[in-house]
Amino acid sequence: MENTFDRARKLDLADELSDFKDKFHIPKNKEGKDKIYLCGNSLGLQPKSTKRIIEQELDDWADLGVDGHVNAKNPWLSYHEALSEPMAKIVGAKASEVVIMNSLTVNLHLMMVSFYNPVKGRSKILIEYSTFPSDVYAVKSQIRFHGFNPETDLLFLKPKRNSSLITRDDIDEMLAIHGDEIALIMIGGVNYYTGQFFNLKYITNAGHKHGCVVGFDLAHGAGNIQPNLHETGADFAVWCTYKYLNSGPGALSGAFVHEKHQDWGERPRFEGWWGTKKTNRFKMKHEFESMSGAEAWQLSNPPIMAMAPIKASLAVFEEAGMHRLREKSKLMVEFALDCLEDLPQDQIKILIPQDPESRGCQLSLQMQHPDKSFFHELEARDIVADWREPDVIRIAPVPLYNTFMDIFEFSNIIKEELSKI
Repeated sequence: MENTFDRARKLDLADELSDFKDKFHIPKNKEGKDKIYLCGNSLGLQPKSTKRIIEQELDDWADLGVDGHVNAKNPWLSYHEALSEPMAKIVGAKASEVVIMNSLTVNLHLMMVSFYNPVKGRSKILIEYSTFPSDVYAVKSQIRFHGFNPETDLLFLKPKRNSSLITRDDIDEMLAIHGDEIALIMIGGVNYYTGQFFNLKYITNAGHKHGCVVGFDLAHGAGNIQPNLHETGADFAVWCTYKYLNSGPGALSGAFVHEKHQDWGERPRFEGWWGTKKTNRFKMKHEFESMSGAEAWQLSNPPIMAMAPIKASLAVFEEAGMHRLREKSKLMVEFALDCLEDLPQDQIKILIPQDPESRGCQLSLQMQHPDKSFFHELEARDIVADWREPDVIRIAPVPLYNTFMDIFEFSNIIKEELSKI
């Protein structure tokens, strides 16, 4: 324990990103001491700059009224455009391939309207076996909407027996059997339950070889890993901004459409006012003339108060840089594994890939004898994590605001609590 404490202290002293913690509000206990917040995979912390940036828009609304659309400090008509480039850097895309709009499941539906086009003989959707429930609801409803049956047209990519992690062999075997029947592969880039970071390029290439459209839900990946979406060649992706991207509860979602689809033509797409060419928006024409790029999938004008927190968070990411964040994240997870290596296996199993490149910054601690009261004991000791039914405690050491000492202290507390069982 002493050696681990020493390592935590030295790693924190050497951390070139350590100052970023001061840019965030850290929840405190009743005595005013910082809690150990390891729940950025569920809701990221608030940047201290967020309030000021929202207040700027409130002031401009108060002072300018409707003229704020063009005369605000950050004109509202084009507000969303300023978010595209910094967000594109985070997900590895071109600015023209990225747009911020709507909520996550709404964007997933909008993408499936365009990219899920089932026909007899090729109507199936492939998702991973432990997909987040809202994605399952969305894909099932799309299958039914097109007149097909989720019982036969929804496939689950499963690992081999006695494993919770999916391998390339699992992917290859599934596509060898069903590839010609699959219309859409829609995988969570980082699995919410296991924390596995999938090889997006491998999945995309494998799917495209079988004629499948490939998309990703990066809800647990954006701001955590580097998905390099443009390079993967994926057709589309969606993600939320309230987890690792620290934009507030229920914050807006991001969407990616690869530039190869920018000239969409007459193919299926739900369309609205903000997807038409800017030069025509206020000419009140009934004919839709599409913008190019991901912006063409927009429906309505940008909600400024909802975009202001994203602006605040993206400025922090721009300063920190995704490469540095990713490198620190990998180091933190490795340190966490060292701290937790002597957990009693008959009580808790850690679900995480061996390969550091296949990990996000989430660790899933699977209780072998599930008892949520144990999780509540951790809460009572100022640990902020989250519980996922039926048996997993998820923690996420976030490189922007967590420290190596946070990890060390958490490991001691969980061992102490386990010793009481």
